[in-house]
Amino acid sequence: MTRDGPVMTLTFNRPEAHNALTWNMYDRLYEACEEADRDDSVRVLVLRGAGGKAFVAGTDIGQFQAFERAEDGIAYERDGDRRMARLEAVRKPVIAQVQGFAVGGGFRITACCDLRIATPEARFGAPIARTVGNCLSMAAYARFVDMFGPSRVKELLFTARLLTAEEAHATGYVQEIVPADRIEARVAALARQIADHAPITLWVTKESIRRLSAGRMLPEDEDLIAATYTSADFREGVRAFLDKRKPEWTGR
Repeated sequence: MTRDGPVMTLTFNRPEAHNALTWNMYDRLYEACEEADRDDSVRVLVLRGAGGKAFVAGTDIGQFQAFERAEDGIAYERDGDRRMARLEAVRKPVIAQVQGFAVGGGFRITACCDLRIATPEARFGAPIARTVGNCLSMAAYARFVDMFGPSRVKELLFTARLLTAEEAHATGYVQEIVPADRIEARVAALARQIADHAPITLWVTKESIRRLSAGRMLPEDEDLIAATYTSADFREGVRAFLDKRKPEWTGR
């Protein structure tokens, strides 16, 4: 965590693993949101990844080896919902500085930020149907459908492809595409510009937009999560990912 006047920056700092998130890193993200809201001198929060190759390459898959019961998958998704809800509820504008991959959990984190500035090499998506064979929570599906529409979300998840920076910009998901050698300066300038504006107006605008979707009733999803995380395909996906081989799906 670093500070530059009114701008607080949290760096996901695990470049050797493309900033794949451990449970402790998820906890640190939650704590950073708490810190930003406690300190009135913080006006903007910036999230970025170390190393220039990835923003966040999802959850560290090795941690899934400990999953044995439906409750493990349900707890994981509920914890993710809680952390992402906290990020969305930060009272200050949050900017994602995206260089490289923002996939899986990284894709969801960027979706919970207010603005996204990316390099041309940035890629966005959740290729879980090709990699691990898990699922998203209903809250995550709802967020992506809000942003991209149901057809695009189905296409991305069914094909397991990643959105390019240009595609994400065309949808309005990414606000600006900036070369890697200029993105840090551009994000800093944007953060300073926003930090100079009326904090209450910024918060009320952000919170009002958040409440438009936060107040709706989401359908039950624990049966779907349980079916996924107790499946043989999920266990095979985790093993195959760690073994660096193509998984053999059976539909069981």
